[in-house]
This record gives sequence, structure tokens and C-alpha cells, in this order.
Amino acid sequence: MKKVLKIVLIVLVLIVVGIYVYPTPKKPFEEVYARVDAETRQSLQTFRQTHAPQTLEVGGKTWEYTIFGEGAETVLFLHGMTGAYDIWWQVMEALAPDYRVVSLTYPAVDSLAGMAEGVTAVLDAENIPSVNLVGSSLGGYFTQYLLTVMPDRVETAVFANTFPPNDIIAEKNKKLGGLLPFIPEWAVMGVLVGNTEESIYPAAAEGDGELVRAYVLEQAYGRMSKAQFLARYHAVIDPFDPPDVAALGIPTMIIEADNDPLVEEALREMLKETYPETAVHTLHAVGHFPYLNVPEMYTELLVGFWETGD
Repeated sequence: MKKVLKIVLIVLVLIVVGIYVYPTPKKPFEEVYARVDAETRQSLQTFRQTHAPQTLEVGGKTWEYTIFGEGAETVLFLHGMTGAYDIWWQVMEALAPDYRVVSLTYPAVDSLAGMAEGVTAVLDAENIPSVNLVGSSLGGYFTQYLLTVMPDRVETAVFANTFPPNDIIAEKNKKLGGLLPFIPEWAVMGVLVGNTEESIYPAAAEGDGELVRAYVLEQAYGRMSKAQFLARYHAVIDPFDPPDVAALGIPTMIIEADNDPLVEEALREMLKETYPETAVHTLHAVGHFPYLNVPEMYTELLVGFWETGD
């Protein structure tokens, strides 16, 4: 009997170990982007070749970033939970003739303070005294935080497809957040794949929805690690007091989508209530990643804001 129990226990241990060491499914670029038009696929690949990221060690973490473009003003792009430095490539290339543009990838840094340390180090390394901030989703939340800790280095700020400091996200994801460290990476990425197909992709009805689908799936198929995803989740629920942008005198703009599947209406309304004097641009049928599926419209919004303040 003892021998049987011992065998059963060994089998159970092997099953558990097998679950955790099961590899996260990987797919090559050509397969993930098969439904994206050839010109766009080539554009992204060319960008990655010509603007391969530089690296900077900050606090034991490796930050990747790219910087290029002309112009006296600098624009710093801050991506969301499922992104990387090149998610902004179409907008960055459009702005590069008139602006210096910087974009980075967050390593597995699980606090806004740690993320701010990395951003500051990148700006210092490139001798950039101040920037126009453009942040989407987590990046938009992070942008608000940066206004509280380094307002002297911010010329303007865009809060896009995002939310203000709140208790809603942490409360709704309390159980899942507690379980995330123990869920195998392949399972976490499987949920992201399902969410992409079921909500993120359908919401990108206007413009290039296939690109939105492919880019997010690429993160799930090996480009983003579970450690990065978990750290970014912790940053999303990291609390702080929102900045008083009117007192700071920093021009701000809100970009939202009326069908955003990842930022519910209550959070969108809270954002506008938190910054009542901020100009709001509501986009229709574009989903959560409008800088991917409608980049021309997005670029026009940004330039119009910087030129006129609206």
C-alpha cells in the first residue's frame, strides 16, 4: 500500500512539474502576421531592422529603447501592458521629420516608481531635458504618475485609452491578481490569446484590425514574458494621488474610444472627472489600440494638440 501511495505521489509531482515546465507556444512572425497586408508587415520588419533598440541597465533591469528623428522637441511614447517600443512605429515615423521621438519597452519592473527611475535614466543618458508625453493604457496611467514626480521635465501630456488612480481595477482583479504568480506562463498567455480574439480584435472595427490582432498575439507568442506581464499588472494597480494639471500649467489631452474593451465606461468617465479642464477626443469603433489601426488619425490628433493645445 505504501509503495502504491509513493508511486501515486511521484506521478502527481511529475504532473504538477510538467504543467509548469510546459513551454509557452511560440509562433514565427510570418505566421502571426499572415493576415496583415504585405506592405504593413514589411514596414514593421524594416523598422525593427533600422531602429533596433539600444539597451540601458537601470537597477538591475535592462531597458530597451529607440530614439530618432529631427526637431527641437522630443516626444516620449509609453505603451500599455501588452506592448513594446515598436508598437508606436507608424506614428513615430510620421512624426520623425519634425520631432525627435523616443519609445521604450518596460522590463519586469513592478512599480511606477521603478518605471519612473528607468525613464529618467533613459532621458538622462540621451541628454533630453524635457518631453511631450504620450501614454496609452498602462502608459497613460504612468504618464499621470510622471506628472506628479517630474513635472519639470514634461511639456505636454496625453492620457490615451486609460484610467485615473482608482480602486475598481484592483478590486475586480483581486483574486486573479493573487493567483497570477502561481499560474504557468503558457496559461497566462493563453488567456491573452483568447481575450485578443474575443474582444480586442473585434473592437478594432475601423482601420487595420488585423494589425492589432497580430501585434497583441505576437506578445503572447513569446515576445512578452509572464514576469513582464505580472510586473505591469502591479504597476496598473499601484496607487498615487493624481496631479493637479491646472496648477502645474501643463497642457493635457485625453484620447478615448467609445468601444474600448479594456477600459470600461466608468473608468473613462472617472478620468474626465479627474481632469475636468482637459480636452477630450472620443474616437469611434477603434478599440483599445487606435495608434495601430488608425495611425494617420492618431498622428493628426497629436500634432493638432501640440500646435493648438486642443
